[in-house]
Amino acid sequence: MTHWFHRNPLKATAPVSFNYYGVATTPAAAKVCNDLRLSRTRLLELFTDSSCNPEMMKNATDLYFSLLQGFILSLDNSSQECKLRYIQNFKWTDTLQGQVPSAQQDAVFELVSMGFNVALWYTKYASRLAGKEDITEDEAKDVHRSLKIAAGIFKHLKESHIPKLITPVEKGRDLEARLIDSYIIQCQAEAQEVTIARAIELKHNPGLIAALAYETANFYQKADQTLSSLDPAYAGKWRKYLNLKSCFYMAYAYCYHGQTLLASDKCGEAIRSLQESEKFFSKAEALCKEYGETKGPGTTAKPSGHLFFRKLGSLIKTTLEKCQRENGFIYFQKVPAEAPQLELKANYGLVEPVPFEFPALNAHWTPETLAAFDLTKRPKDDTAKPKPDEEVKPLKEPDIKPQKDSGCQIS
Repeated sequence: MTHWFHRNPLKATAPVSFNYYGVATTPAAAKVCNDLRLSRTRLLELFTDSSCNPEMMKNATDLYFSLLQGFILSLDNSSQECKLRYIQNFKWTDTLQGQVPSAQQDAVFELVSMGFNVALWYTKYASRLAGKEDITEDEAKDVHRSLKIAAGIFKHLKESHIPKLITPVEKGRDLEARLIDSYIIQCQAEAQEVTIARAIELKHNPGLIAALAYETANFYQKADQTLSSLDPAYAGKWRKYLNLKSCFYMAYAYCYHGQTLLASDKCGEAIRSLQESEKFFSKAEALCKEYGETKGPGTTAKPSGHLFFRKLGSLIKTTLEKCQRENGFIYFQKVPAEAPQLELKANYGLVEPVPFEFPALNAHWTPETLAAFDLTKRPKDDTAKPKPDEEVKPLKEPDIKPQKDSGCQIS
């Protein structure tokens, strides 16, 4: 499979101690705070641990989020806000805007920011697996599943939790609808790439492969259009990736559509379809070069040197040569001036996000534990707030060396 996916950097965050001296008045309340600090630290460590797998990530996220819910949920199921929601200031950077952080004194901001990073981790895990040259069928399924899980997390944050933030999201920040939508669509498109690779490997009907490729190209185009109003300084590199993948899968669609036309004895139209495939492939090749030269957040790579890219180039060339030979010997059909219209609809293999929900409230949160937090004991100068100049250090992500023949580095 040896797929290559662009990845933006993980979000980074300022440390949070959850130390509320005087406010947490019982050992049970102090224990919850200690557990929060430890589970948050552990989760942040796992984001950059190359040996972390989805089971480890799920256990760590379930623990932290179940504890964090005690700062958000009402224990009596009433609509009343939890009194601890605004006790702590949280600081997070964004995937596109470098180390310039956003801060909100709101536990919901922490929930959605950490949740966003968890979704990103799943995309990076998928990317690491997909870049292997000797990927197994089970690993391919893991790639597919991880991308669908990531899409589900992004979707859940957008629909159920980001709207609850008191402070509106600034434009161009991760939690804004344009960015979240692009991440969701990109995850779906990349998962469909895995489906296409599987369909090709099992020699499925070329019509199905063409339809899936066409739908995937349209997904990438839609994700690119969603980012079109963002500052190119932030989103330019990401958009080049989405654009080149859209052209790449249009080339796939026309290539396999050409095979379908040849099988129906429409050799002239098949040649024209393959010529269109060549055109899109050349465009994708040019965009690969532009991608490599574009500054901005994201993976450093030479996608045109990647095995998955070179394979398609060879396939288009051999299929076109076959069609031209057949036309010269058997069909003698005129090659149309206009490329065939792709009105393809895939009935199978389309990817939907896996539904996601945050875990239930941790059992350590009881009415007695919550009552043990005495907000009247908070210091007047509120030391829970970070200093304005507090630096947010970027997460040191694992250095993934390119696999043999992969031609790129996957972040």
